[in-house]
Amino acid sequence: MFEIVENFLLGLGLWPWLATLVVTLLQIMLVMVPLLLSVAYLTYAERKVIGFMQIRIGPNRVGFFGKPLWGLGQPIADAVKLMFKEIIIPGGADKFLFLIAPVLSMAPALAAWAVVPFGSEMVLADIDASLLYVLAITSIGVYGVIIAGWASNSKYAFLGAMRSAAQIVSYEIAMGFALVGVLMAAGSINIGDIVRGQGGAYGLLNWYFIPLFPLFIIYFISGVAETNRAPFDVAEGESEIVAGFHVEYSGMTFAVFFLAEYANMILISMLAALMFLGGWLSPLPASWIPELALFDLALGDGIHWLLAKTALFLFFFLWFRATFPRYRYDQIMRLGWKVFIPITIVWLLVVGLFIMGGLAPWFDAA
Repeated sequence: MFEIVENFLLGLGLWPWLATLVVTLLQIMLVMVPLLLSVAYLTYAERKVIGFMQIRIGPNRVGFFGKPLWGLGQPIADAVKLMFKEIIIPGGADKFLFLIAPVLSMAPALAAWAVVPFGSEMVLADIDASLLYVLAITSIGVYGVIIAGWASNSKYAFLGAMRSAAQIVSYEIAMGFALVGVLMAAGSINIGDIVRGQGGAYGLLNWYFIPLFPLFIIYFISGVAETNRAPFDVAEGESEIVAGFHVEYSGMTFAVFFLAEYANMILISMLAALMFLGGWLSPLPASWIPELALFDLALGDGIHWLLAKTALFLFFFLWFRATFPRYRYDQIMRLGWKVFIPITIVWLLVVGLFIMGGLAPWFDAA
């Protein structure tokens, strides 16, 4: 489709570089607009899901055109409210760092989507080291948290930043080791190749979550910790340090931190679906799907499976927040260093021995 658009623009007499730029911007918009809408309505889903679990109603008043529509207009109203709130910079704060910190949190969360595949041919940049790019670019996000705590000139903000930095370092190691197991199984660091490596005649039995189950669990729990979500939200512990690293932020500067957290939740969930649950691949063996266009469209491989798996992981994020109390800081550190990292190292050794012995811990994709 994009080749058709580019040829059309060239036919209008545009310079080749300008036509390529327009097509690239169009591709970026097709990813960013749905992502930002998903971030907005994930906040709505969280309030409704937790409300249901706690026998409350949740947002149900703000709608469109005078109709409540189950409160679907609430995220839009929240965004408009934050846009018009005053941004207050504390006295003694470093103004430049104070304002750049939210950008350093949000930009990596958006830039990582450049290499995330939504289908076999649906990816902005299909680079060989796409998973390495994601790990590198998302690691920059911690600088936004640390700089926010430092620049705010507040002891509570600084304490939250230090907590977050220690937590992210701890769980990023476990998360990286968990993904190393996936790389060993797939023999590639290209996310598309990793998904294709999970294809085969056995459907979901080919997916990596079965042979790499401990790594799968550790990856997802580490992802919850990486995003500072409950029960790992010590960086924002309201009952302990007011609101943590963003306590001095208001208006759109606070909103950007908020958006970065939810964008990272979606990214972690989609990567979990791609790495361990077959991405866009159907859970049904191909032989089980009737050879009819309607059935093949609904039950065969496609982006709808990837979105459904991502939504499942996002539901777990919301469920955890409504269920578990916040862990103590020493408990969080102990879980990361003394439990997760040793388990991942042992399982990597097991997978390596299987590979050396010619006993693949996953089903043959042939």
